Amino acid sequence: MKPFNRLFIVIYYVVGLVARILHPTSVEGMEKLPKSGVLLCPNHSSNWDPILVALRLPINYRLHIMAKEELFQNPLLGWLLRKVGAFPVSRGNNDISTVRTAIQVLKEGDNLLIFPEGTTIRNGVGYIDGLPPQARAGAAMIGVRTGAVLVPVFVDGEKKLFHRTRIIFGDPYEPHYTGRRGTSEEMQKIADDLLEAAYALGGQAVGGKPLCG
Repeated sequence: MKPFNRLFIVIYYVVGLVARILHPTSVEGMEKLPKSGVLLCPNHSSNWDPILVALRLPINYRLHIMAKEELFQNPLLGWLLRKVGAFPVSRGNNDISTVRTAIQVLKEGDNLLIFPEGTTIRNGVGYIDGLPPQARAGAAMIGVRTGAVLVPVFVDGEKKLFHRTRIIFGDPYEPHYTGRRGTSEEMQKIADDLLEAAYALGGQAVGGKPLCG
């Protein structure tokens, strides 16, 4: 489902109103964003992250979000998520169907948001695996295969009610690799660079504070 339909418009404005009250945001770098074929790569510390980023983009930006499959287990929530352009990913598995969906989204000229860390980072470790923050190579692989414009994004880690959260869009990242698709080592390097660039926008090292506790 394309993320620009009547239901999406209603959700965009209703949820946007609530979000602006609970979690106001400030945005920098919006003017750097290309209009289509963009792969946004933010750091990830809260379930609010994709919502806050999506709501600060233009309503017609046609953003899809790769979201954890647990969110789709509730039939109503899963239906709503698909209606607004989100699709599930099975973390820790080789989810071929999800990769194909992501590639199709970008090749059609729409935009996609992927969290390179693959999980929320809280108190310096992954919420699911308990490991230090690290980039997964999947985002880089999808970007290279589609020729998408890779853009690092910083989102403040600590989310407090009624406190402003910074969202900073960085300069498009130019990946370097050999051959048509590069090596696995090159894909990991690209993913690492993107995650490092995302945190650096906020003046932080990877996994740096403030974190969502």
